[in-house]
Formats: sequence, C-alpha cells, structure tokens
Amino acid sequence: MSFIAASSATRARSVPTIMGQVMFLVAAALGLCALGSVLGRDLSFESARIFSFAGLGMLIAQSFVRALRVGALGIFWLAAVAAAIGYGLGPTLAFYATVNPAALTSALALTALTVLAMGAAGFALSKDLARWMRPLSFVVLGAVVVSILGLVFGGVGSLSPVISLVILVASSALILVNFNYVRKHATEDDVIWLATGIFVSIVNIFISLLNLFGRN
Repeated sequence: MSFIAASSATRARSVPTIMGQVMFLVAAALGLCALGSVLGRDLSFESARIFSFAGLGMLIAQSFVRALRVGALGIFWLAAVAAAIGYGLGPTLAFYATVNPAALTSALALTALTVLAMGAAGFALSKDLARWMRPLSFVVLGAVVVSILGLVFGGVGSLSPVISLVILVASSALILVNFNYVRKHATEDDVIWLATGIFVSIVNIFISLLNLFGRN
C-alpha cells in the first residue's frame, strides 16, 4: 500500500470517530441544557437573564482562550455553558409550555428536521466550506448582541421576526459548515469547539423558531 493510500485509509477511519465524539458531546450538552431548563423553570425572568448573559460571556471567553476548547477543561466548560443556557431558557420554555404548547412542539420538531437536513448536506458536500465559518459566526453574534441590547435597553423588545430569521438562516448554515469541516479538516483537537458550535446553533435555531411560531 502506498503512503497516499495509507493516509486516506487512516483519514477514513478517523472521520467517523471524530464525528462520533462531536455528536456525543452535542447530545450531552443538549441534555444538560434541557435539565437546566427544567430546574430553572421557576426562576424569575430577571434571574434567567443573568444565566443567559453568563452563558454568552463563557462562549466569548472560549473563543479567545484555547485551554477552554480542548481537554477536560474544555468539556467542563461546554457543560457549564449548556447548563447556564438551560437555566436562562427555563422560564421562557415553562411559559410557552403553559400558554402556547403548539408553538413549543412545532419549534422542537422543525429544529430537529433542520439540524438533520443541514448536517447531512454539510457532510455530503465535497466542496470545502471552511471559509464561511467565521463570517457566519460574526453574523450570528451580531444578531444575538442586537437582540440582547434590545431586551436590556428596550426598543426591540423580544426578538423581532427579522432578527429571528437572520439567526435562523445563519445558524442553519453554520451547522452545514461545521459538519463539512468535520469531513474535511477536523482533528481530535477540534472536537470540543465544533460540538460547542453545533450545540449553540441548535439552540439558536430553536429559539428563533419558537419566537416566530409564538407570534402566530
């Protein structure tokens, strides 16, 4: 077997392994987020907002500190981020479960379908989409910051439909790009930050859809 053939065979074995590790962490993060939302369902909206800000701050810190993206500390950090986001969502999800359960169910179902479709498409595409990761991340971050500022200082109130659509489209595209990155470039050092990105994109898609369905 030639060196090139051997390298290709190694890569073929490593991609499923890395994908499995990424998806395990995504599932664990979603589980912790769901648990946090249940435990935090009776929080006041002001207290929940503090958890949401903490989760956002931790995500920003992770993007600048490499130690928070690898190893045991990275896994712990992802778990803490997921729990904080879950507590932040608790009162909102409890409200929808009581007042508009149809919107909650529809948002969950369409989130699952969107993630499945975009993930499969990203993994199947042969074209390298890595160059889109940073621009899309900035779009999502900008839209989230605008919505948070609106919540804090007024003027936007809850997420406007336009901002929700921007976050929905950009987050869906990010999932496609992340899965494509797993196929094209990912190593074991990328597992935690890729899992974090996919987890946050899933949460963004769900919140955006919930806001859109909740307006009907």
